[in-house]
Amino acid sequence: MKSGSLLALFITVATAAFIVVGTVWPIPPAAAIAGTRGPLLSASTSPQTVVENLLREIGNRNWVEAYSSLANRNEFSEFEFERDLTGGYPSLRTYATLDTFDLHPIHASADQAEIRANLQWSSVVGTFQDVRDLRVIKNSNGWQVAWPIVKEPRVPPQVIPVNYLRWDVIYRGPQDDWGSQDVEAPHVRIVDMHPIERGGGVVVLGEILNEDVVPAYVSVKASLLAKGGAAIATEDAFDKISHILLPKQVSPFRIDFHNVRLTQVDSIRMDPSSSLIAASADPVIVIQDQKLVSPPGFGLSAQLVNQSGQVVNITHVLATFYDSGNKLVWVAGKYADRALLPQTPVPISIPVPSDLSGKVSNYRVITSTYIQ
Repeated sequence: MKSGSLLALFITVATAAFIVVGTVWPIPPAAAIAGTRGPLLSASTSPQTVVENLLREIGNRNWVEAYSSLANRNEFSEFEFERDLTGGYPSLRTYATLDTFDLHPIHASADQAEIRANLQWSSVVGTFQDVRDLRVIKNSNGWQVAWPIVKEPRVPPQVIPVNYLRWDVIYRGPQDDWGSQDVEAPHVRIVDMHPIERGGGVVVLGEILNEDVVPAYVSVKASLLAKGGAAIATEDAFDKISHILLPKQVSPFRIDFHNVRLTQVDSIRMDPSSSLIAASADPVIVIQDQKLVSPPGFGLSAQLVNQSGQVVNITHVLATFYDSGNKLVWVAGKYADRALLPQTPVPISIPVPSDLSGKVSNYRVITSTYIQ
């Protein structure tokens, strides 16, 4: 669904010999955790120092300095280097900043090293990670990083026919003699809701249905009530919900309450709301190759394929997980950090708490899209 404002609105290992490692890595070969703010480190005397300096330049968006320090800059332009990090089309990555990183030495010799860099980017909807295996080379200029460029695929010229439903809304204007008449808000209903205690707080899981024949913008608010009816806390689903629902669509929702025990809660007051919104059933995002990944790293992996002819700038993926009795176990979400180009698969992985792996029997996945 179109929403340009939401645009202004996530990365181990052997060495040749201990003597070489001691020479090449002057600090202990443990993970180095650093922020991207602050001055650069002194002279590039080791592979790790060079990588840290490069990532600090990237964190400060000093593209010229970062690009000029690379060993393989003859393989791509500065523009392509910047596009690799910020995205070729406006996306979540475009507006994100490199917040922190940690480095894991993988291999080292006298004139070459390999370091795995886990990059954590911050955006208005949370963090996402990127993992890069960086080759560091020693030449006449000292140690330099060979950047592993990832070029976005080019979509060939083509004609893509579209045939989809669309709803437009005409509201009463100030000069219209309609009296108090206006279009009624869509009818929505919570079809499932139950609380669980998790991580030192209470989590309310549920699903909401748009039971009307028109699209709805929905939100869900929950209030935890103590005995006697006093409100303990009130929260809403924020982005653990698909806010735009077409007719008869269902969205999961998850509402997190921190520092509250379930034993404190006597009842929960749910407040679903809706408003009429113009919407269409395009673009169509197909979620293919869905599969559960076994622990460790339990979660859901899939490929997103944009079957429309337009670039989708931000894609929000929501997954609902059920047990063998079809009872809702968990709701998790993830934003694709890059734009979805037409007919181009993009992998996505949604993490799920590992202790739930024995409970999850099936799942359902939906997407919401935002186009500039």
